[in-house]
Amino acid sequence: MNTEFKFIDLFAGIGGFHQSLESFGGECVFASEWEKNAAHVYELNYGIKPHGDITQIHEREIPKHDVLCAGFPCQAFSISGKQLGFEDTRGTLFFDVARIIKFHQPRIVLLENVKNFVRHDKGNTLNVVLKTLEELGYTAHYKVLKSSHFGVPQARERVYITGIRKDLANQDFEFPDEKVKPKKMKDILERRVAKEFFIERDDIRFYKCEKDIKDPYSPHQIGTINKGGQGERIYSIHSCGITLSAHGGGAAAKTGAYLINNKIRKLTPLECLRMQGFSDDFMMPVSKNIAYKLLGNSVSVPTIDAIFKKLAPYLENASTNPFKFKHLDQDINNLQRD
Repeated sequence: MNTEFKFIDLFAGIGGFHQSLESFGGECVFASEWEKNAAHVYELNYGIKPHGDITQIHEREIPKHDVLCAGFPCQAFSISGKQLGFEDTRGTLFFDVARIIKFHQPRIVLLENVKNFVRHDKGNTLNVVLKTLEELGYTAHYKVLKSSHFGVPQARERVYITGIRKDLANQDFEFPDEKVKPKKMKDILERRVAKEFFIERDDIRFYKCEKDIKDPYSPHQIGTINKGGQGERIYSIHSCGITLSAHGGGAAAKTGAYLINNKIRKLTPLECLRMQGFSDDFMMPVSKNIAYKLLGNSVSVPTIDAIFKKLAPYLENASTNPFKFKHLDQDINNLQRD
């Protein structure tokens, strides 16, 4: 794609959206991330110092942009009048995404959240987001996608929401549904790993053959540590891995445990980077525990790549005069947060 475009990166984390959109020729003109470690890693790798708390940044201070990206937090909305739209987002962090969209009217909106967002508050939360995008002048679509379908060995399922401005041609957007050749955990492992990552205990048990793989796009559990709780499950390296987590305990907290060369260990930060689709030269000058947390919160870069390939044509066919929706109050200064 040769089209040049500008994008903003909200709730940016370590910049998974940035990695992808920059590879398509995009220029990041604004980023926001309040977590100091994530912001430090972001600035080190992209040369952009993210702004802090987005709730304290006026939309007029944000540069014009063609694409808005946001991996926004999952929050329930307080529905008083049950309008299921922009007004119902007040008091949540999605309100800040919505007010920026309302003011700037970017051509494309690309959002990401956890899989359970679809069922959150009995589906009401998702409905408010979709209704808000429609109300703000966008055709909205959503789909749960699995990262292992797009070239990384991680069974990470997330919901992705797109908004395409209604003045753009062909609103029949379809998410990518093809599966690339599955990547296995053994493909991303480091050759030499420090002893601190190995797990030696007396309560390790195996109950499945490590190569009896039925679905290479899903993890293949072969044993347990202790009682087999979160962070205590052992997986084969001949299939994809489990979802990286920002939280959780256990002997293999946040990464899961794997049988590698007849030994049990958790993953290294570099291996976790590879599971998310980042390159080996991505700089993470933080402790391993912080690295695990930051990577557990990140988006999978190849999944964003696949989605954006479908969205890119809308940047080439954009109208220079977007529709104005009369039922919307265009004076953003009148907006008051709860």
